[in-house]
Amino acid sequence: MTTFRISEAAALLGVSSDTVRRWVDIGRLPAHRDEHGHRTVAGADLAAFARAQIEAENGSGHSSARNRFRGIVTEVIKDAVMAQVEIAAGPYRVVSLMSRQAADELGLEVGVVAIAVIKSTNVVVEIADHTHMVSS
Repeated sequence: MTTFRISEAAALLGVSSDTVRRWVDIGRLPAHRDEHGHRTVAGADLAAFARAQIEAENGSGHSSARNRFRGIVTEVIKDAVMAQVEIAAGPYRVVSLMSRQAADELGLEVGVVAIAVIKSTNVVVEIADHTHMVSS
């Protein structure tokens, strides 16, 4: 069974280790002590918690796109017709190209909270510490 230390779980969830410890302390996220006395979270428990967090954040919106990244706009570059918008969503950088009109209508500027909604027909999946990839 895969297990994660508190710091690893925090990195995967995009929060601090202290936040994960608080969740464990109040019973929101199950954890156990390993043979060295360190708290660990079972992979299945972490996955279920992450899924619940995503469902709670996404609410009951009506969209076929399932990949939603909430973050802060870190850069907006505009010309007469197009805009390039960069969003920092946790440890991830998401860049979108859109019409300048759309960026202006959304009020996109540095410091604004935005959600990048991504629907893709080609997703590459990698496994950490492995050299092979599987496409879907």
